[in-house]
Amino acid sequence: MDAFPAFFPLAGRKIVIAGSGDAAEAKARLFAGSPAQVVRAEGEAAVDPAAYAGAALAFIAGGDAAFRRAALTAAKANGVPVNVVDHPELCDFTTPAVIDRGEVVAAVGTGGAAPLLAALLRRDIEARVPEGAGRIAALLRNLQDEVRAALPDIVPRRAFLKAVLEGPAARAAMAGEMEDARRLLRSALADHAAGRPAGRVCAIAHGGPADLVSLRAARRLAEADVLVFGPAVGRDVAELARRDARRIDPADADLLALAGEGLCIVVVPPPSAAALQALGERGVEVEILASAPAAP
Repeated sequence: MDAFPAFFPLAGRKIVIAGSGDAAEAKARLFAGSPAQVVRAEGEAAVDPAAYAGAALAFIAGGDAAFRRAALTAAKANGVPVNVVDHPELCDFTTPAVIDRGEVVAAVGTGGAAPLLAALLRRDIEARVPEGAGRIAALLRNLQDEVRAALPDIVPRRAFLKAVLEGPAARAAMAGEMEDARRLLRSALADHAAGRPAGRVCAIAHGGPADLVSLRAARRLAEADVLVFGPAVGRDVAELARRDARRIDPADADLLALAGEGLCIVVVPPPSAAALQALGERGVEVEILASAPAAP
């Protein structure tokens, strides 16, 4: 690892953007909607150390070499970490390609060596980070104290949170139904604390190569505790799953018993509709997913 990634809290922080032009505007857009105080400094103000007093971060964009050096010196006089756009040799930090989902933020950096590559990777990651992920994080933050009080030991707490992230509470938060999400999370917490773990079954209708597995199905495979694979499931699809997941032959799989252990079970291909209905009637959460459509 050539550079250490870190996240700076922005609430109540001052961010200085020095200079003008397209690069400065791009940095300003980066903080649009954030809780930070964004200060724009141009001309003489940009080389005045007073402009940087109390700042958490500073960005210097545009201007000639003399301007950049003067602004950098002014920021350094206040001990402010500085990013000089397009000049990594002058930077204390580089700006990554950012995926902004509110309380969930992901970033890809190349140390300033290949920003276009970072942007391309960001596009791929954005497709895998749902738009409502920040609302799920907000839900968990708001009820964090309740969860810790009910589950003081970290191991059962992690198991509970893992289930929550793919359960009805998270789906309600994803849809913006926050009151329902809080109610569902508290209900799940009460069940878990009372020793009633909530397992779930995901049935994936897939019969092709791995590149036709939908993003959601790929996530379920990566999360599964137990895999129930028919003989036609290819190795490339199996490689999308966790290596430590338990693998069970369909003929030997008691889905109801496994769900009763609080496990996440992925079945490919799905069992009969009657079997899935029976699971639902016994209180097991069942999800049915199909392959992604083939490209035309």
